[in-house]
Amino acid sequence: MNILIVLTSVNCVPGTDHRTGAWLEELAAPYYVFADAGANVTLASTNGGIAPLDPLSEAAAAQTDATRRFLADPLARKALAGTAALAAINPHDYAAVFYCGGLGPVFDLTDSAESLSLIESMDRANKPVAAVCHGVAALRNARTPAGTALVAGRAVTAFSNSEELSVNGPNLVPWLVEDEMRRLGARYSCAADWNAHVVVDGNLITGQNPASSTGTAQEVLNALR
Repeated sequence: MNILIVLTSVNCVPGTDHRTGAWLEELAAPYYVFADAGANVTLASTNGGIAPLDPLSEAAAAQTDATRRFLADPLARKALAGTAALAAINPHDYAAVFYCGGLGPVFDLTDSAESLSLIESMDRANKPVAAVCHGVAALRNARTPAGTALVAGRAVTAFSNSEELSVNGPNLVPWLVEDEMRRLGARYSCAADWNAHVVVDGNLITGQNPASSTGTAQEVLNALR
């Protein structure tokens, strides 16, 4: 069983000196949920090569058992330093795809033709398409064969407006993921700030925030079973 985890290649919010990248918890937790279940896990990013981590997610206060395990795991670190480019990914080779958060997806994965093709191909094959936190931004421009928004009418969650404004303020990202999901016609829901919340709608699986990354990954395995 092959599972693809997709990361941003953006290491700084455009036009600012605000460092960003993938949120470590949202990578490490699903990585081990999948690997410990016997899956072959591939890491990919927009550009390939080294995928940046958000420095805040590497701070002591943000560490969990999964992040500590990842940082001490030479094979995991090697995979992060040599991610596959999305242009080289064949969706037929994977049973599921999982998008990590961090602010970066808002700036690269949202508009990546390769990412959108991957999401649309996986969805049309009824394979699990999962995303957590800002990773849900990757779904924004995905479309159905009829040309409608892929998330329209489907139940989703993502980093909430309240969480976004409390940690990043109103101006760091060009739009809020919750707002965009609602605008596109998704049936958005969320839990109280920083509480785990996972939503499953068929093969579409989304998690609200870093606390939701393990549960989101577990639901991917449930769907594959």
